[in-house]
Amino acid sequence: MSVLIQLNEISRSFQMGVEELLVLKALDLTIHNNEYVSLMGPSGSGKSTLMNILGCLDTPTSGKYWLDGLDVSAMNDDQLAEIRNKKIGFIFQTFNLIPRLTALDNVAMPLIYAGVSKRERIEKAEEVLQKVGLADRMKHKPNEMSGGQRQRVAVARALVNNPSLLLADEPTGNLDSKTSYEIMTLFDELHDQGNTIVIVTHEESIAEYTQRIVRLRDGKIEGDSINEKRTV
Repeated sequence: MSVLIQLNEISRSFQMGVEELLVLKALDLTIHNNEYVSLMGPSGSGKSTLMNILGCLDTPTSGKYWLDGLDVSAMNDDQLAEIRNKKIGFIFQTFNLIPRLTALDNVAMPLIYAGVSKRERIEKAEEVLQKVGLADRMKHKPNEMSGGQRQRVAVARALVNNPSLLLADEPTGNLDSKTSYEIMTLFDELHDQGNTIVIVTHEESIAEYTQRIVRLRDGKIEGDSINEKRTV
């Protein structure tokens, strides 16, 4: 299996007045294509900072990060923006949908930045909305949908560019347990179709859906194991 993510000695510090706060401490991490991984850790463990680096929303203070063979740790802001648009699909706890747009238009939005023609944007958006089970909700706006349906729209939007990496930040944080199960079942299906998925969560019940659990504490990886209790 080919390597998708390679972190070598990644550190990230922030200046807090006169003090320097070291949030990530020389992390090494390798994730292969088509892996399904959860990043876990208590508040302050560094998992959000690590997610921002994996998603090219932030850059490390030191160390190297290769994504799909590209050294993204050496890129400028414009280059990182292009990588985010082409190679990474983001799914957030708060959905981050545009209220005045339909599901179809929300999903098509990333393709505008990619320079795709309107006809092709609509075709691709319709295709991924069907894939996530929302063929009958394409013309609905977010306030006309349930939380689970909104998260499915967010998943479809993340998929529309056919990214190398799906990065989900607490994707069930705003959902009830039944809807959380439905969304995690959808992630299972996406993984079975060949997608590489990394989920950031503090919930053991969500991490148990993934094949591999990486645990952070105090800016370091304290555990990295295959999930023996994998939920089918």
